Amino acid sequence: MATDVQLSARTLRVVNPATGELLREFPLAPPAEVAAAVARARLAHRGWRKTPVGERLKIVKEFAGLLARGKQKVAGVISRETGKPYAESLLTEILVALDAARFLRLHGREVLGDRPVPHGSLAAKTKRGRLVFEPHGVVGIIAPWNYPFAIPATQALAAIVAGNAVVLKPSELTPLSSLEVAALFSAAGLPNDVLQVVVGDGEAGAALVESGIDKLVFTGSVSTGKKIAQAAAARLLPVVLELGGKDPMIVLADADLDVASSGAVWGAFVNAGQACLSVERCYVERRIYEPFLERCREKAGRLKVGGGGKFHSDVGPLIGERQLEIVERHVDDARRRGARVLAGGERLRALGPNFYAPTVLADVSHDMLVMREETFGAVLPIMAFDSEDQAIDLANDSPYGLAASVWTGDRKRGERLARRIQAGTVMVNDAVSCYGIREAPHGGIKASGIGRTHGRLGLQEMVRVKYLDVDLVPGMKKPWWYPYGARMTSAAERFLDFQFADSCWRRLAGGAGSIRLIRRPKL
Repeated sequence: MATDVQLSARTLRVVNPATGELLREFPLAPPAEVAAAVARARLAHRGWRKTPVGERLKIVKEFAGLLARGKQKVAGVISRETGKPYAESLLTEILVALDAARFLRLHGREVLGDRPVPHGSLAAKTKRGRLVFEPHGVVGIIAPWNYPFAIPATQALAAIVAGNAVVLKPSELTPLSSLEVAALFSAAGLPNDVLQVVVGDGEAGAALVESGIDKLVFTGSVSTGKKIAQAAAARLLPVVLELGGKDPMIVLADADLDVASSGAVWGAFVNAGQACLSVERCYVERRIYEPFLERCREKAGRLKVGGGGKFHSDVGPLIGERQLEIVERHVDDARRRGARVLAGGERLRALGPNFYAPTVLADVSHDMLVMREETFGAVLPIMAFDSEDQAIDLANDSPYGLAASVWTGDRKRGERLARRIQAGTVMVNDAVSCYGIREAPHGGIKASGIGRTHGRLGLQEMVRVKYLDVDLVPGMKKPWWYPYGARMTSAAERFLDFQFADSCWRRLAGGAGSIRLIRRPKL
């Protein structure tokens, strides 16, 4: 994910990418301020971790109520800060956060509750064990600019319900949305300093990694994620890294052509293509290749491009000049290498500095940048394939492995192919919306990252797992204690026979002989 920001004399200017309007100006948080925020969070955590889960969930409920009632105001902030259409601010940001709160209220107590661990070994039958889930302490969150409300809100909700304190460093491009998250938590009754937002640039992010936090959740580029992983490894800081994707879409000849083409257009152009789950590679069976291309070309041409007003656009601007340059470089490279531009392929300067026409490319190949590198823009490259095996090989021919989709009229066939795709999530007959399914974990493999957010697995990322074991006969010396010697060794052999021998007679003999383990004198 590229970034583009206006910095002057350690000051950050937040602008609307659709209009260039200055929204707010901030002083950049220096490393000392980040360290101070973490220190305050650690003090706040001492009390917060003692708060019962039920009380934490009451705050989540109030947070959700405030957000639902204030959705128009919050969506307006998101749209002005990102330029995305108002409808997308509602559906891909606020809805996602509200559903995360719903999931936590329904399942948080159960997921975080103690869990019994049955003992299979005969040697452990006098014990009772359970898993105990405890908060890490202070969780650092470094959030991206493409979904500046939904991502930090859902991650902070999980961390807070689990009993952690949070220090959130938003993208320097979109801090206003994270400040809305913090304001909602404060109004919901969250104690002071349990959630803090530090507004800064990359220096502040690096300071957060080095600040002594207990876990880090980072969403961003592969290059930055690798640097964070290296820094975290130096002190064994646990991390969750969501590092983007190059998600493939496979369209089989038996798919509903109208539905699949609409899915491709939305999947490639939602949020102006600036989504880690965007359809960035589309593979279509050759028998339906040309009709599919025509439908995508026609539907892309009908999209309204403009600012983030309530009702006037389908596709908004890119976040800034650096992102535009990546999109232009990928499209120009594809042109030079023989791709056909069926729609778009140019800036829309009349609308403003950051607009690029939704672009459909045909006849692409894997020697083109647009099929190898994350574009993160409104570009839909489409390539033909001749067999299922070829489609799977093409889909897996990528360093990324975040998500993918298979489109077919045969559900069993779709599921069978989905199992062969190397990705953290594969959808059949839909794309992108897996992020909004709160029960489902989100995360990838390969260069797409480490760990999971969302759902049960995401909530479990916010806790440490402790195994607690209680012996039910505390007055008995254990058979495996000192001294050893010939008698103990012989009895141990008989005990192994009793449990694991492949002969019934040896097991019976072993059972009799193993009694000596219990009866022998011990220190």
